[in-house]
Amino acid sequence: MMGRGDGPGAGAAGGPSRHVPVLLAEVGTALDAKRGGVFIDGTFGAGGYTRAILDAHPQNRVIAIDRDPDAIAGGAGLVTKYKKRLILVPGRFGDLDEIARAQGFDGVDGVVLDIGVSSMQLDQAERGFSFRNEGPLDMRMEQSGPSAADLINEASEAELADIFYHYGEERRARAVARAVIEARRRQPFETTRQLADLVASLIRQEPGGIHPATRVFQGLRIAVNDELGELVRALHAAERILKPGGRLVVVTFHSLEDRIVKQFFTVRTGRAPTGSRHLPTAAAPEATFDAITRGPVAPSEQEMARNPRARSAKLRAGARTDTPAQEPLSAITMLAELPQTAEKKGGRR
Repeated sequence: MMGRGDGPGAGAAGGPSRHVPVLLAEVGTALDAKRGGVFIDGTFGAGGYTRAILDAHPQNRVIAIDRDPDAIAGGAGLVTKYKKRLILVPGRFGDLDEIARAQGFDGVDGVVLDIGVSSMQLDQAERGFSFRNEGPLDMRMEQSGPSAADLINEASEAELADIFYHYGEERRARAVARAVIEARRRQPFETTRQLADLVASLIRQEPGGIHPATRVFQGLRIAVNDELGELVRALHAAERILKPGGRLVVVTFHSLEDRIVKQFFTVRTGRAPTGSRHLPTAAAPEATFDAITRGPVAPSEQEMARNPRARSAKLRAGARTDTPAQEPLSAITMLAELPQTAEKKGGRR
């Protein structure tokens, strides 16, 4: 179950591990926090990026956001340490521009986003993100609203298949969805072990491969927390709140997230194709970002050796131009939606 600081190898199932900020040096370089300013850490977690930003310049200030109440409670010590330089806010990073303005900031100098589930969440069996340890089938980052158990017990077979296939990238999504429907008729799903065992009975684990339930759990988690939708909203929110020259740095951990970030920067830096052999070339919109990275930045061999959960990480970054923020990109929004949802809105995938 890939997420912040984990990959398909060690720790993928939520085994105990110390939270280590991924690509910390590379994030610092891309964010250029040493120049001083106001920054947003949209995914506070254990505060690794926030701490590094605050230590990079004595006048730096950080608005740190997290939707997980445990992360907010755990950050109290950092708030005390850095006093008025750190503002820790419960909320979703998709609302980061509104949160910044509510704190009195009409513009910021940098935004960093570390997408996915954190290692602390994976390591707590009671949170229900892990499939190796018995726990409630929960997965809610905010610890409120419908849980993974609610979704798995109430969604239709077609919706479950879509979630497993499009969000989990599970090739046997339809077979798993059918098996879930049959199993829940006999007994509702309540624990991670119930679901993991069912999936393992259908999908054979390849030697040295990931656990058979990895992709199903990933799909459920993304659906429960609307993770891709939040990412799309956060990218556009960052475009609205960043000052000219302000930097947006995004670290992703699987192809679904990276595809959204890549396409956002491709369009917003003016590198998207504007015509074809059969259609006249259209005028490209003015770029709202200049590219800082021309391709994904990956962890070094040394970092991957120290922290196997970093293996799937990719960093992309851009610097804000003085072009006014544009309307949200519908094509990017559709990448975050299931096909039926996109069709209802009149779009195509």
